[in-house]
Amino acid sequence: MQRKAYVPGVAVLLAALLAGCTGGSGSDDTAEDAKPGDAGTTTAAAQPGRYDTLPEPCGAVSHDTLDSLLPGITQLTDEEQREQAYEGESTLTYNTDRKVGCRWKVESTDATDHLLVDFERVVSYDNSVSDDSQATDLFATKVVDADLPEPVASATESPSASESPSDSASPSATSTDAASASASTSTSTSASPDASADAESAAALQPRLLDGLGDEAFLDDELSSAGSTAQQRTVTVAFRTSNVIVTIEYVEQPATLGTVPDSKEMQDRARKLASQLAGAFD
Repeated sequence: MQRKAYVPGVAVLLAALLAGCTGGSGSDDTAEDAKPGDAGTTTAAAQPGRYDTLPEPCGAVSHDTLDSLLPGITQLTDEEQREQAYEGESTLTYNTDRKVGCRWKVESTDATDHLLVDFERVVSYDNSVSDDSQATDLFATKVVDADLPEPVASATESPSASESPSDSASPSATSTDAASASASTSTSTSASPDASADAESAAALQPRLLDGLGDEAFLDDELSSAGSTAQQRTVTVAFRTSNVIVTIEYVEQPATLGTVPDSKEMQDRARKLASQLAGAFD
Protein backbone atom coordinates (compact mmCIF):
# COMPACT_ATOMS: atom_id res chain seq x y z
CA MET A 1 0.00 0.00 0.00
CA GLN A 2 3.02 2.30 -0.16
CA ARG A 3 3.46 4.92 -2.82
CA LYS A 4 6.84 3.44 -3.75
CA ALA A 5 4.97 0.69 -5.55
CA TYR A 6 4.19 3.20 -8.29
CA VAL A 7 7.68 4.65 -8.67
CA PRO A 8 9.03 2.05 -11.13
CA GLY A 9 6.38 2.93 -13.68
CA VAL A 10 7.38 6.60 -13.54
CA ALA A 11 11.07 5.65 -13.69
CA VAL A 12 10.53 3.58 -16.82
CA LEU A 13 8.82 6.49 -18.55
CA LEU A 14 11.57 8.92 -17.55
CA ALA A 15 14.26 6.50 -18.71
CA ALA A 16 12.57 6.16 -22.09
CA LEU A 17 12.30 9.91 -22.50
CA LEU A 18 15.91 10.50 -21.46
CA ALA A 19 17.15 7.80 -23.82
CA GLY A 20 15.40 9.55 -26.70
CA CYS A 21 16.86 12.94 -25.78
CA THR A 22 20.49 11.98 -25.07
CA GLY A 23 21.34 9.63 -27.92
CA GLY A 24 24.99 10.08 -28.99
CA SER A 25 26.26 10.92 -32.42
CA GLY A 26 27.38 7.30 -32.86
CA SER A 27 23.83 6.33 -33.71
CA ASP A 28 23.59 8.82 -36.56
CA ASP A 29 25.38 6.52 -39.01
CA THR A 30 22.91 3.74 -38.35
CA ALA A 31 19.98 6.06 -38.88
CA GLU A 32 21.46 7.44 -42.10
CA ASP A 33 22.33 4.03 -43.53
CA ALA A 34 18.89 2.60 -42.81
CA LYS A 35 16.79 2.27 -45.94
CA PRO A 36 13.00 2.24 -46.07
CA GLY A 37 11.76 -1.30 -45.69
CA ASP A 38 14.93 -2.60 -43.95
CA ALA A 39 14.10 -5.10 -41.24
CA GLY A 40 14.65 -3.89 -37.69
CA THR A 41 14.94 -0.21 -38.61
CA THR A 42 11.41 0.75 -37.54
CA THR A 43 9.93 0.72 -34.06
CA ALA A 44 6.36 -0.45 -33.65
CA ALA A 45 4.09 2.28 -32.35
CA ALA A 46 2.79 1.79 -28.82
CA GLN A 47 -0.71 0.40 -28.52
CA PRO A 48 -3.60 2.86 -28.17
CA GLY A 49 -5.80 2.72 -25.10
CA ARG A 50 -8.90 0.59 -24.87
CA TYR A 51 -11.26 3.56 -24.85
CA ASP A 52 -11.57 6.29 -27.46
CA THR A 53 -14.75 7.91 -26.09
CA LEU A 54 -16.13 8.90 -22.69
CA PRO A 55 -19.60 8.44 -21.13
CA GLU A 56 -21.96 11.35 -20.66
CA PRO A 57 -21.23 12.06 -16.98
CA CYS A 58 -24.53 13.62 -15.90
CA GLY A 59 -26.35 10.55 -17.17
CA ALA A 60 -23.87 8.03 -15.76
CA VAL A 61 -25.36 7.98 -12.24
CA SER A 62 -28.78 6.40 -11.75
CA HIS A 63 -31.59 8.14 -9.87
CA ASP A 64 -31.54 5.44 -7.18
CA THR A 65 -27.85 6.05 -6.55
CA LEU A 66 -28.36 9.80 -6.42
CA ASP A 67 -31.17 9.28 -3.89
CA SER A 68 -28.68 7.45 -1.67
CA LEU A 69 -25.81 9.91 -2.06
CA LEU A 70 -27.99 13.04 -2.00
CA PRO A 71 -30.91 12.39 0.40
CA GLY A 72 -32.22 15.91 -0.11
CA ILE A 73 -33.51 14.98 -3.57
CA THR A 74 -36.28 12.79 -2.17
CA GLN A 75 -37.29 15.63 0.16
CA LEU A 76 -38.03 17.96 -2.74
CA THR A 77 -41.79 18.18 -3.19
CA ASP A 78 -41.64 20.22 -6.39
CA GLU A 79 -41.34 17.80 -9.30
CA GLU A 80 -39.50 20.27 -11.54
CA GLN A 81 -36.93 21.05 -8.85
CA ARG A 82 -36.43 17.34 -8.24
CA GLU A 83 -35.80 16.68 -11.93
CA GLN A 84 -33.30 19.54 -12.07
CA ALA A 85 -31.53 18.09 -9.05
CA TYR A 86 -31.24 14.72 -10.81
CA GLU A 87 -29.82 16.32 -13.95
CA GLY A 88 -26.79 17.82 -12.27
CA GLU A 89 -24.51 20.39 -13.90
CA SER A 90 -21.74 19.68 -16.39
CA THR A 91 -18.29 20.84 -15.32
CA LEU A 92 -16.41 23.34 -17.47
CA THR A 93 -14.07 21.64 -19.91
CA TYR A 94 -12.34 22.69 -23.11
CA ASN A 95 -12.05 19.24 -24.65
CA THR A 96 -15.00 16.92 -24.09
CA ASP A 97 -13.21 14.22 -26.06
CA ARG A 98 -10.60 14.00 -23.30
CA LYS A 99 -12.24 15.15 -20.07
CA VAL A 100 -15.85 15.48 -18.87
CA GLY A 101 -17.54 15.76 -15.52
CA CYS A 102 -20.77 16.46 -13.68
CA ARG A 103 -21.54 17.86 -10.25
CA TRP A 104 -24.60 17.81 -8.00
CA LYS A 105 -25.41 19.84 -4.89
CA VAL A 106 -28.51 19.17 -2.81
CA GLU A 107 -29.58 20.44 0.60
CA SER A 108 -31.62 18.34 3.02
CA THR A 109 -32.93 18.92 6.52
CA ASP A 110 -29.79 17.24 7.92
CA ALA A 111 -26.96 18.26 5.62
CA THR A 112 -25.76 19.67 2.31
CA ASP A 113 -24.30 17.03 0.02
CA HIS A 114 -22.06 17.50 -3.00
CA LEU A 115 -21.14 14.93 -5.63
CA LEU A 116 -18.61 15.22 -8.44
CA VAL A 117 -17.99 12.56 -11.09
CA ASP A 118 -15.05 13.14 -13.43
CA PHE A 119 -13.90 11.08 -16.44
CA GLU A 120 -10.50 11.63 -18.04
CA ARG A 121 -9.32 9.79 -21.16
CA VAL A 122 -5.54 9.74 -21.35
CA VAL A 123 -3.85 9.88 -24.75
CA SER A 124 -0.11 9.60 -25.25
CA TYR A 125 1.38 11.72 -28.00
CA ASP A 126 4.65 9.78 -27.82
CA ASN A 127 4.70 6.83 -30.23
CA SER A 128 6.97 4.91 -27.86
CA VAL A 129 4.60 5.27 -24.89
CA SER A 130 1.19 3.60 -24.87
CA ASP A 131 -1.96 5.33 -23.66
CA ASP A 132 -2.18 2.82 -20.81
CA SER A 133 1.38 3.58 -19.69
CA GLN A 134 0.69 7.30 -19.79
CA ALA A 135 -2.49 6.77 -17.74
CA THR A 136 -0.60 4.60 -15.24
CA ASP A 137 1.95 7.34 -14.64
CA LEU A 138 -0.75 9.99 -14.32
CA PHE A 139 -2.62 7.85 -11.80
CA ALA A 140 0.59 7.31 -9.85
CA THR A 141 0.86 11.09 -9.53
CA LYS A 142 -2.69 11.24 -8.16
CA VAL A 143 -1.81 8.61 -5.55
CA VAL A 144 1.26 10.58 -4.48
CA ASP A 145 -0.77 13.79 -4.27
CA ALA A 146 -3.35 12.01 -2.08
CA ASP A 147 -0.54 11.37 0.45
CA LEU A 148 -2.10 8.15 1.74
CA PRO A 149 -0.95 7.19 5.25
CA GLU A 150 0.87 4.00 6.12
CA PRO A 151 -1.49 1.11 6.93
CA VAL A 152 -2.42 0.88 10.62
CA ALA A 153 -1.74 -2.48 12.23
CA SER A 154 -4.79 -4.37 13.43
CA ALA A 155 -5.47 -4.30 17.15
CA THR A 156 -5.37 -8.09 17.15
CA GLU A 157 -1.65 -7.86 16.39
CA SER A 158 -0.86 -5.68 19.41
CA PRO A 159 0.35 -8.41 21.84
CA SER A 160 4.12 -8.87 21.60
CA ALA A 161 5.59 -11.99 20.09
CA SER A 162 6.90 -13.08 23.49
CA GLU A 163 3.39 -13.35 24.92
CA SER A 164 1.54 -16.60 24.62
CA PRO A 165 -2.19 -16.56 23.76
CA SER A 166 -3.00 -17.63 27.30
CA ASP A 167 -0.86 -14.83 28.77
CA SER A 168 -2.59 -12.14 26.74
CA ALA A 169 -5.99 -13.42 27.81
CA SER A 170 -5.16 -14.06 31.47
CA PRO A 171 -6.72 -11.88 34.20
CA SER A 172 -3.30 -10.84 35.52
CA ALA A 173 -2.03 -9.69 32.13
CA THR A 174 -5.26 -7.81 31.47
CA SER A 175 -5.08 -6.12 34.85
CA THR A 176 -1.48 -5.08 34.32
CA ASP A 177 -2.18 -3.54 30.93
CA ALA A 178 -5.33 -1.84 32.17
CA ALA A 179 -3.62 -0.41 35.22
CA SER A 180 -1.03 1.30 33.04
CA ALA A 181 -3.77 2.91 30.95
CA SER A 182 -6.28 3.83 33.68
CA ALA A 183 -6.60 4.22 37.44
CA SER A 184 -9.61 1.94 37.37
CA THR A 185 -8.65 -1.60 36.44
CA SER A 186 -12.18 -2.90 36.17
CA THR A 187 -13.32 -0.05 33.94
CA SER A 188 -10.37 -0.39 31.57
CA THR A 189 -10.75 -4.16 31.37
CA SER A 190 -14.43 -3.99 30.52
CA ALA A 191 -13.80 -1.32 27.89
CA SER A 192 -10.91 -3.16 26.24
CA PRO A 193 -12.99 -5.20 23.71
CA ASP A 194 -14.79 -2.07 22.58
CA ALA A 195 -11.51 -0.19 22.27
CA SER A 196 -10.06 -2.98 20.13
CA ALA A 197 -13.13 -3.02 17.92
CA ASP A 198 -12.95 0.77 17.50
CA ALA A 199 -9.26 0.58 16.59
CA GLU A 200 -9.90 -2.09 13.96
CA SER A 201 -12.83 -0.13 12.56
CA ALA A 202 -10.73 3.04 12.32
CA ALA A 203 -7.94 1.12 10.56
CA ALA A 204 -10.40 -0.30 8.03
CA LEU A 205 -11.65 3.19 7.17
CA GLN A 206 -8.32 4.94 6.76
CA PRO A 207 -7.34 6.35 3.33
CA ARG A 208 -5.92 3.43 1.36
CA LEU A 209 -5.33 1.64 -1.93
CA LEU A 210 -8.28 -0.45 -3.08
CA ASP A 211 -8.38 -3.90 -4.64
CA GLY A 212 -10.91 -5.18 -7.16
CA LEU A 213 -11.79 -1.81 -8.66
CA GLY A 214 -10.57 -1.19 -12.20
CA ASP A 215 -6.87 -1.80 -12.83
CA GLU A 216 -5.89 0.19 -9.73
CA ALA A 217 -7.71 2.43 -7.28
CA PHE A 218 -7.48 4.35 -4.03
CA LEU A 219 -9.77 5.96 -1.46
CA ASP A 220 -9.12 9.16 0.46
CA ASP A 221 -11.15 10.41 3.44
CA GLU A 222 -10.63 13.87 4.89
CA LEU A 223 -12.44 15.62 7.74
CA SER A 224 -12.07 19.39 7.82
CA SER A 225 -13.61 22.43 9.44
CA ALA A 226 -16.17 24.37 7.43
CA GLY A 227 -16.56 27.56 9.39
CA SER A 228 -17.17 27.84 13.14
CA THR A 229 -17.38 24.28 14.52
CA ALA A 230 -19.01 22.64 11.49
CA GLN A 231 -17.28 19.49 10.24
CA GLN A 232 -17.14 18.67 6.55
CA ARG A 233 -16.11 15.25 5.28
CA THR A 234 -14.76 14.64 1.79
CA VAL A 235 -14.48 11.09 0.48
CA THR A 236 -12.62 10.61 -2.80
CA VAL A 237 -12.55 7.36 -4.77
CA ALA A 238 -10.41 7.25 -7.91
CA PHE A 239 -9.68 4.34 -10.20
CA ARG A 240 -8.05 3.66 -13.54
CA THR A 241 -9.34 1.28 -16.19
CA SER A 242 -7.01 1.08 -19.16
CA ASN A 243 -6.53 4.67 -20.39
CA VAL A 244 -9.47 6.22 -18.49
CA ILE A 245 -9.23 7.65 -14.97
CA VAL A 246 -12.46 8.07 -13.01
CA THR A 247 -12.65 10.29 -9.94
CA ILE A 248 -15.57 10.52 -7.52
CA GLU A 249 -15.65 13.25 -4.89
CA TYR A 250 -18.39 13.03 -2.29
CA VAL A 251 -18.75 15.83 0.27
CA GLU A 252 -21.15 16.23 3.17
CA GLN A 253 -21.58 19.16 5.56
CA PRO A 254 -24.12 18.62 8.35
CA ALA A 255 -26.67 21.33 9.07
CA THR A 256 -26.15 20.96 12.82
CA LEU A 257 -22.93 22.34 14.31
CA GLY A 258 -20.87 19.71 16.06
CA THR A 259 -22.25 16.85 13.98
CA VAL A 260 -19.59 14.73 12.27
CA PRO A 261 -20.48 13.02 8.95
CA ASP A 262 -20.30 9.23 9.19
CA SER A 263 -17.12 7.99 7.53
CA LYS A 264 -18.21 4.40 6.88
CA GLU A 265 -21.55 5.41 5.43
CA MET A 266 -20.00 7.91 3.03
CA GLN A 267 -17.23 5.53 1.99
CA ASP A 268 -19.72 2.74 1.34
CA ARG A 269 -21.85 5.00 -0.85
CA ALA A 270 -18.87 6.33 -2.83
CA ARG A 271 -17.40 2.85 -3.35
CA LYS A 272 -20.74 1.50 -4.51
CA LEU A 273 -20.96 4.24 -7.14
CA ALA A 274 -17.36 3.57 -8.20
CA SER A 275 -18.15 -0.12 -8.68
CA GLN A 276 -21.17 0.75 -10.81
CA LEU A 277 -19.14 3.07 -13.03
CA ALA A 278 -16.33 0.52 -13.37
CA GLY A 279 -18.89 -2.10 -14.34
CA ALA A 280 -20.26 0.19 -17.04
CA PHE A 281 -16.78 0.42 -18.59
CA ASP A 282 -16.33 -3.34 -18.47
